[in-house]
Amino acid sequence: MMFGYGDEWWMPLFYPVLLWVPFGPFLMAATGAWCARRPGPWPWLWTVLLPLVPVGVSATAMLLPRGQSPRTDDLVGYLLVYVLGITVLPWVLGYGITRLVRAVRARRGGAHG
Repeated sequence: MMFGYGDEWWMPLFYPVLLWVPFGPFLMAATGAWCARRPGPWPWLWTVLLPLVPVGVSATAMLLPRGQSPRTDDLVGYLLVYVLGITVLPWVLGYGITRLVRAVRARRGGAHG
């Protein structure tokens, strides 16, 4: 048996997965704003590295064979909620809102200055 009694070494890998649900959107929005404010490789690198463990572990658990293959609607739901809704959408909102605010401030400053 592959995951029998005593094979719980993999359980600590799920702690970041559980913490990603409440805190991940805020972290991704912050990295999106960071990427918009400071161009360079470090913000973009952290944008990829930050969700790597929680999203990678949960995707692996979703795709591992557990006696039956995952259903298509389960995979689509996982991608929509966990990957797009919790990880990508907050980053896009943080990036977009920061760029929009900076553009509006630059426009006002240029017109009145």
